[in-house]
Amino acid sequence: MKKSTLFFILVVCFLWSNAQKQRPNLNIPATHYQNPIFSGDFPDPSILVDGEDYYMIHSSFDYHPGLTVWHSKDLINWSILTNALKKPVGSVWAPDLIKHKDKYYIYFPSNNTNYVIFSDKMEGPWSDPIDLKIGNIDPGHVADEDGNRYLYFPNGGYIRLTDDGLAVKGEEIHSYDGWPIPSDWIIECFCMEGPKLFKHGQYYYLTVAQGGTAGPPTGHMVISARSKSPLGPWENSPYNPIIRTENPEDQWASVGHATVFETASGEPWMVFHGYEKEHYNLGRQTLLSPLEWTSDGWFKMPESISISKPIKRPTSKISKSTYQLSDAFDSSQLNPKWHFYGDFDKDRYKIQNSTLELKAKGNGIADSSPLLISPADHSYSVSVELEIKGNAIGGLVLFYNEKSASGILADKANILANLRGWQFETEKGIIDKKVHLKLVNNNNIVNQFYSLDGENWNKIESSLEVSAIHHNVLSGFLSLRIGLVSIGEGEVHFKNFKYEALPMLE
Repeated sequence: MKKSTLFFILVVCFLWSNAQKQRPNLNIPATHYQNPIFSGDFPDPSILVDGEDYYMIHSSFDYHPGLTVWHSKDLINWSILTNALKKPVGSVWAPDLIKHKDKYYIYFPSNNTNYVIFSDKMEGPWSDPIDLKIGNIDPGHVADEDGNRYLYFPNGGYIRLTDDGLAVKGEEIHSYDGWPIPSDWIIECFCMEGPKLFKHGQYYYLTVAQGGTAGPPTGHMVISARSKSPLGPWENSPYNPIIRTENPEDQWASVGHATVFETASGEPWMVFHGYEKEHYNLGRQTLLSPLEWTSDGWFKMPESISISKPIKRPTSKISKSTYQLSDAFDSSQLNPKWHFYGDFDKDRYKIQNSTLELKAKGNGIADSSPLLISPADHSYSVSVELEIKGNAIGGLVLFYNEKSASGILADKANILANLRGWQFETEKGIIDKKVHLKLVNNNNIVNQFYSLDGENWNKIESSLEVSAIHHNVLSGFLSLRIGLVSIGEGEVHFKNFKYEALPMLE
């Protein structure tokens, strides 16, 4: 056995042993669940209850194709149905997923305007995006008892929609000013966002986020108001904020941007997002919490509930999720869990013979439009097999945006390291077009490996520390994702993408 292989085995065994000693108690009863319900970068959740089926979408930002549609029967275990937005129109922010009569709609902002797409089935096909030709962000749909349809926006205004929901008519009218945040609270900004509306009993309920999406952990919060008309006037809840991170040391920071809904059995719940302490680079993760109705018609958080502890499941039904991060590329279609960053060209890749063939592009990681996937764990191992065609460079990287990416790469003969844009040959003349690459992220310390046979691994000199690669440092509302890159001229063929969660460290 090579010394380098023995060293790798000893390191992994040590880390595993150490992690087991520090691993928190995850012995959760079958009747309960543990937040988050979506681990990784799943911000701005919008949920639709359709009979006994639950559907959810999230902001997809600069990742294309976008607006991934998820399905569940139990609210805990989710499977991907499709990517609804096949035609990119720009960075996609907080969407709203709704059903009106027998048709499904997604309203979303992008590129300084708002769009809608629609479908007869959640599985699609979904329409091309229709420009509503109105600015603002975070549209929230509501219909009154007569079927009149409106979109609300974060400025507290609304505008009438046509009956088919595919155009606006009339002028925007201001209706809501938000909830006055105490002046001594530590927040990022007032920043009212993400209006979501639903009706319960005689009232319409408007839920918004305030306090700033990121910044101080105590900033983001969930605010509620109600009215007997969907057009206002609105009365703020005496229980505001419905939820807010009050202690910067809490596990979940900047919790907010909720969609409140009632389950198939009529119980009030909400989905919302939050950053995880010391793991902001995973992005905003989706959390779930029950609510309770008060005798005077408001909803609030139950006093017995902590979002950081096991919570009783909303239903005794158990879904089976088909979602996994590993990919054998054994389908003719690219799995919808993958998203290209920036430019999306469906003719750039094809899958055949359990191989993803990706045409090379750009001069470096930054302009290569990498193919990305969101990790789900504090610590993980990820590997892939590469074959270099032509003068391409292939790689396995951790990618935030064009200005922040690092990883291990290979050309026809050499192993290369890339440290925040500084790229160099680290192992020269050791491969012949084929190689296996691996990243091992242990609580934000990342070691990089290559192998000629997929069994004996060699660690390269350069390692990474990635804890600060997140929005509060770099802006952009993105996350640190795993990427496959194909750079230069030619193609890179990828096989056997393997992701394995490692025990979580405290």
